[in-house]
Amino acid sequence: MTRIVVVGSINMDLVTLAPRFPGPGETLTGDRFLTIPGGKGANQAVAAARLGATVSMVGCIGDDAFGDQLYDGLVAEGIDVTHVARIDGIGSGTASITVAGGENTIVVVPAANGRVTPAQVEAARAIIRDADAVLVQLEIPLDAVDATLRIAEEESTPVILNPAPAQRLPVEWLARVRFLTPNEHELALVLGAGDDVDFRELMRRAPCPVVLTRGSDGAWFRDGDDEPRHQPGFRVEAVDSTGAGDTFNAALAVYLAEGLDVAVRKACATAAIAVSRLGAQGGMPRADEVAAFLETHA
Repeated sequence: MTRIVVVGSINMDLVTLAPRFPGPGETLTGDRFLTIPGGKGANQAVAAARLGATVSMVGCIGDDAFGDQLYDGLVAEGIDVTHVARIDGIGSGTASITVAGGENTIVVVPAANGRVTPAQVEAARAIIRDADAVLVQLEIPLDAVDATLRIAEEESTPVILNPAPAQRLPVEWLARVRFLTPNEHELALVLGAGDDVDFRELMRRAPCPVVLTRGSDGAWFRDGDDEPRHQPGFRVEAVDSTGAGDTFNAALAVYLAEGLDVAVRKACATAAIAVSRLGAQGGMPRADEVAAFLETHA
């Protein structure tokens, strides 16, 4: 069984379904409101667990009611929460999400996620050592991300870095990752390049292997000196794209032992199933659903 450690954010998603996105200063009547556990870190942890991995989560929650729900939700998914810290006097992270026409807009308030520390990651060194892969994103303090990359390198554990929310990253960070998993806009920001540069050229410039997501177009990937290769996306009716990237990253980590080509194909299929359902974690499939989907989709 694949062992995954996720270092990252844990949020409560406050989701509003609307007929369209409101304009500046506009009040719009929505169709439905939901509270759904989320956060890029927790999303990736849940997705990996549903695909059959043994998952440990490293992160922080607040001492509020959301914190109770988020903690219980991770436990219910069979995720090890030994390294999930509850921070007194602060709320849990939230993401206010509006969904319209299968797309979404998101405003994130980090709150307790901003309290993840290098010391907390260091305390998780043993599980990082024993893991098959570590997943980390940029919704926690950068010194904690840096510590994750350093410790994983010291323990020879491959790291998948999902650079979101995107920003320019140190070259030494990129040299430590097994795979960087941006979309094309994020890759341009990470490398300090303009959006006018073709994404395949940016993939060649990156000092690390890149698996780049392109929504319905699927994914492009490059390992070492290989030229970028394309995995087409799977045709589905999009309902909610929230968490699709997190689902993709988790599947990539879980299936990586089967080879990169297979892992990217299965990651695209897993993400396609997720966007056809409502909610980030609510839409994440289990391994048997992915297998059934691939049997009926070329």
